[in-house]
Amino acid sequence: MQDFEIEKKMYNMAVELIERRYPTGWGGAGVVHTLNGNYYTSVSIDTANASAVLCIETGAMLEAHKYNEKVTHCMCLVRKDEKSQYQVLSPCGICQERLRYWGEDVQVAVTTEDNDIRFVELKELQPYHWTKAYHAEEMEHWEE
Repeated sequence: MQDFEIEKKMYNMAVELIERRYPTGWGGAGVVHTLNGNYYTSVSIDTANASAVLCIETGAMLEAHKYNEKVTHCMCLVRKDEKSQYQVLSPCGICQERLRYWGEDVQVAVTTEDNDIRFVELKELQPYHWTKAYHAEEMEHWEE
């Protein structure tokens, strides 16, 4: 399947989940695609204590990890309310670190000024990532 088809399907899955889970008001959904061709979706947990909230796409990443599948694409989509346009949120620094588990070639959806759907490799967001300080063989024990 071409990346464009994967990305479009991810977008449609996120919209569908947002509209089902959050019929009115704010809504957000995360979607990941795996090398095995599977898609996993998630939402963030609602809690009174903001420090207990997890990023929207975390659950989808954990599902992929549970099934030992390599994430190839990740998207986080939100809207302010049911009348608002959908917006892509680039992965925060913590999610970038989580996604790094599957390598620097993971495709991530990023925020754009014109609100187009655009994916870039994780390494484009992190050209100076701290792992660059180590040789590949030194990093192997962290990937076990």
